[in-house]
Amino acid sequence: MTTRYRVEYALKSHRRDQLIEWIKGLLAVPFVLHSQPTAVYQEHSVKLLAVAADTHKRYAEIMRDVENLINDHIAHQHAGTEGKSKLKLLVPSVGTFFTPLLLEDAFNYQDKRRFISRRRFVSPSFNDIRLTLNTAQLMGLIRGSAIDLVTFDGDVTLYDDGASITDDNPVVHRIIRLLRQGKKVGIVTAAGYTEPSKYYGRLKGLLDAVHQDLVMTEAQRNGLIVLGGESNFLFKFDRSSPDLMTYVPQSEWLLDEMRSWRDEDITELLDIAEAALRQCVSNLHLPAAVLRKERAVGVYPLAGHKMHREQLEETVLVVQSTVDRSPVGSRLPFCAFNGGNDVFVDIGDKSWGVRVCQRYFGGIERSKTLHIGDQFLSAGSNDFKARLACTTAWIANPSETVQLLDEMAELEEEEAYKKK
Repeated sequence: MTTRYRVEYALKSHRRDQLIEWIKGLLAVPFVLHSQPTAVYQEHSVKLLAVAADTHKRYAEIMRDVENLINDHIAHQHAGTEGKSKLKLLVPSVGTFFTPLLLEDAFNYQDKRRFISRRRFVSPSFNDIRLTLNTAQLMGLIRGSAIDLVTFDGDVTLYDDGASITDDNPVVHRIIRLLRQGKKVGIVTAAGYTEPSKYYGRLKGLLDAVHQDLVMTEAQRNGLIVLGGESNFLFKFDRSSPDLMTYVPQSEWLLDEMRSWRDEDITELLDIAEAALRQCVSNLHLPAAVLRKERAVGVYPLAGHKMHREQLEETVLVVQSTVDRSPVGSRLPFCAFNGGNDVFVDIGDKSWGVRVCQRYFGGIERSKTLHIGDQFLSAGSNDFKARLACTTAWIANPSETVQLLDEMAELEEEEAYKKK
C-alpha cells in the first residue's frame, strides 16, 4: 500500500519534470529490448559486455536525437516560433534554452562513471538523466563561450537544510577557486534577512575563507555577493565590515521593471497570502506559527514539531492558487515554496534574483550564467523560476554541488588543453 501510494504520488504533475520523464521513457525501450535480467554476471561475461556496448550505443543515439531536437527548438527560439518546434509539441512544458545541450557527449561522460549501460535490472533513472543534463549544460557553457557568473541556492545546495557553511565544508575551496578564476559568485537565497550579521552566521566558513585568502585580488573578492529574500536584499563582500558583508542600497541594483512594484501592491499580496496561510494552519491543523516579514510571509513549525511533506505541499498549492487568482497576483511577481519544513511566500522570485546579479556585475549574459539549486519541480520549488534567467543545474544535496564544481573544473581544463 505504501509503495503504491508513493508511486502514484510521484506521478502528480507538480512532482514531475516533463523533459526528464520524456527522455526516461525513450531510454526505457532499448533497456527492455537489450537487458538480460536472467543472466548471472559471472556467466557469459563476454556476451554481457557485448550487450552492454550495444545498449550504450542505443542510449547514445537517443541522446543525440534529443540533442538535435533541442538544437531545432533553439533555432525556433531565434526565429520567434518556439511554439512550433517539434520538441515543444512532444514536451509542451519545455522552456527556453540559452545554450545547446551536448547530450550525447554528456551521456558518454556519465556512463563511464555510473555504468548505466551495464545495468540489467534497473533502467535509466530520473537521477541518471538529471545528472546527464547537468553535464550537458556544463559542456554547452564551456565549449560555447565561458561561465562568467555562478549563482547558488543556499539550503540543501551549499549546506544541509537549516545548517550553515562551516570552515570544513568542501564547497568553500571550490567557490574560492571560482573567485580566483575571475568568475562572479552570487548566493541567491530565500533567507530574507536585512542585517549582514544573519548572513555571516549562515556563510561564516566561506566569508572567513575569502577574507583570509592570500592569493585573491581585491577585485576577485568583490566578486562575491548575497541576494536575500529571492530578489529583495543585496549584500556585497566587505573586508572592512565586522560581518564581512555590507548592505547595498536598492538604488544601485534595482532593475527597471522592479521600480514599478508599488508598496501598496506588496502589502496587499502579502495580506492575501497570510490569510491563505492562516486558513491552511486551521484546516490542516498544522503545528505552525505565521511569520510576517518586510517582503515575505510564511509558516514555520512550533518547537519540537515537524510538518509532513504532504501538508507543506498542500499549503504551497493552496496559497499559490489563491494569490494567482487575485488581481494583485497578476500585477506583482511572487514565489510560494516549500522550504523543507516551512512554507514561505516572497515578493519576486529567483529569476529576478539572478537577473539582479547579472545586472550588478555589469550585464552578464544569460548564456554565460549558471544557477545551481535543488528545487526545480514546477510547484513549490523556488529554483524553478531561475530557468527563465539563465542556464541551470539541478542537484540533490551539497555533495552533488561539490561534484558538479569539480566536473566544471575538469571540463574547463580539458577545453583549455584542446585550445593550446
